[in-house]
Amino acid sequence: MALIFTGGDFSDGGDLIQRVLKDKNVKANFFFTGEFYRNPSHSRLISQLVGAGHYLGPHSDKHLLYCSWENRDNLLVTKLQFVTDLLDNYKIMEDFGIRKEKAAYFIPPYEWYNRQIVAWAKELGVTLINFTPGTYSNADYTTPSMSDFRSSDSIFKSIVNFERSSPEGLKGFLLLLHIGTHPDRKDKFYHRLEELIDTLKLRGYVFVRVDQLLNKCQDE
Repeated sequence: MALIFTGGDFSDGGDLIQRVLKDKNVKANFFFTGEFYRNPSHSRLISQLVGAGHYLGPHSDKHLLYCSWENRDNLLVTKLQFVTDLLDNYKIMEDFGIRKEKAAYFIPPYEWYNRQIVAWAKELGVTLINFTPGTYSNADYTTPSMSDFRSSDSIFKSIVNFERSSPEGLKGFLLLLHIGTHPDRKDKFYHRLEELIDTLKLRGYVFVRVDQLLNKCQDE
C-alpha cells in the first residue's frame, strides 16, 4: 500500500511526519502544489523528503478547481490553463531536482477531475491518480465548523474497520492524508501516524512509493 500526503497551504505536520517515517523505515509519497514548493519556509522540509527517498509529485500549481462540484462534465478550466498550471508546478519542482520524467504520477487538486483532465494529463506524459475511497482518511483536513467534520479517532477507527471488513483489506491502497491542516483543527491526525503505521504493519502491510506500487500493478 502507499501512504500519500498532499499539501497546499499548510505544512504544520511536516517535521513530525518526516520523523515518524524515518523511525519506522517507511517510504511515503508527497504531492504538493507549486505554491507549496515555492514557499521558502518549506524548502528545508522538501529537500529532506527528497534526500530521504520519498516520492514527490505535483498537485497543480495554483490548486485549481478543474470542474464543477455539481457536474463533473462542466469544465472550469481550458486546456491551456490546465497545461500551463501543471507545467508551472513541474517547473518549480526542478529547483529540488525533481524531474517530470521521474515524477509522472499526479494527484489533482481537491482530488476532483473528469475524463478530459485525465486525457490532457496523458498528453503531457503524466498519469493522474487518486486516493482509494472508503476509509475517510482524507477527512483529516476537516474543521469542527464543517458539516462533514471527522475527528482523528473517528478516522483511525474507519481505516481499521475498513481493513478488517473489506475482502482485499488495504492491499494496493492509496491512503491519503494531509501534511498540514487549518489552525482551527486542533485534533491533528498526524499525531496518530505512528500508531497507524504500527497497526497496519502488524497486519502485514508494507508501505511503498506509488511508482513501485503502480508499476507492479501494471506488470501484473
